[in-house]
Amino acid sequence: MSEATKFSIVVPVFNEEKVLPETYRRLHEVMEGLNEPYEIIFVNDGSSDRTMFILDNICEQDRHIRIIDFAKNFGHQTAITAGMDYADGDAVVVIDADLQDPPELIPQMIDRWREGYDVVYGKRKERKGETLFKRFSAALFYRLMRKMTDVDIPVDTGDFRLIDRRVCDALKSIKERNRYIRGIISWLGFRQIGVEFSREERFAGETKYPMKKMLKFAFDAITSFSFKPLKLSSYLGMSLSFFSFVYLMVVVYQKFFTDRTVAGWASSMVISLFFNGIVLMMLGIAGEYIGRIYDETKGRPLYVVRRVRNFAVEKDCRGR
Repeated sequence: MSEATKFSIVVPVFNEEKVLPETYRRLHEVMEGLNEPYEIIFVNDGSSDRTMFILDNICEQDRHIRIIDFAKNFGHQTAITAGMDYADGDAVVVIDADLQDPPELIPQMIDRWREGYDVVYGKRKERKGETLFKRFSAALFYRLMRKMTDVDIPVDTGDFRLIDRRVCDALKSIKERNRYIRGIISWLGFRQIGVEFSREERFAGETKYPMKKMLKFAFDAITSFSFKPLKLSSYLGMSLSFFSFVYLMVVVYQKFFTDRTVAGWASSMVISLFFNGIVLMMLGIAGEYIGRIYDETKGRPLYVVRRVRNFAVEKDCRGR
């Protein structure tokens, strides 16, 4: 490790015009207080508001600010990946622009990194300003992921974390498209530790993770790290086939050896719809995996960069 340590802060942004000035102010204040070299990399993920205009103005005023401007919206996890690809620091910190994760925690993360930890993740002990449903679904998701995969993914954590340069370089070798960054980092191994904090309400603007994106994110996470849904489909199919066969034997017995009448059209339709629903569910689960395989085989770049600003060596606009 060099004597003058350099830190890279990666901030993915998408339509964050209302919060960006405050995000920059707090990050600048924290990093200047360290008295060490640093860079703050804002990754503009295809914003349609004044986000890029604000970033350009900040970039003009501060030599520590770098900008990666995507050609279109490629998604939050891809924006984080691009920031890590371009980062030059001995340690890289990922933090969202909405200020729910406090920049003031970064020095504490750096202290733990200096103690020898390769990954220092923020662990949420409290989630302010979130609905009961959001808190319940998040807790359920993290615990479900832990049960469904052999990878030790810490619960109640997001992408807010510090990673060592070795971890960042290892992450670059992973090419999968439907990415779950916090899961991949856990899969890589290395020494990891959490730092607890209270997650604040969003400083301004609206969440960029509505229900639709949350469900896609959950599917990406589960299918990236677990085959158990496929196994569950197989077990469910075999179980239903067995019970269906048993029920068939009961019907045949009633027909030939008792005076009881066999249920009519209504019960038959209910049973048929139930089994058809199960079959379609299992096909849908298999389709999720097949769709992701198809994405991987197309060979398109993970992202395309329109332009970059303020890097020491201006890198070509590129994808990965």
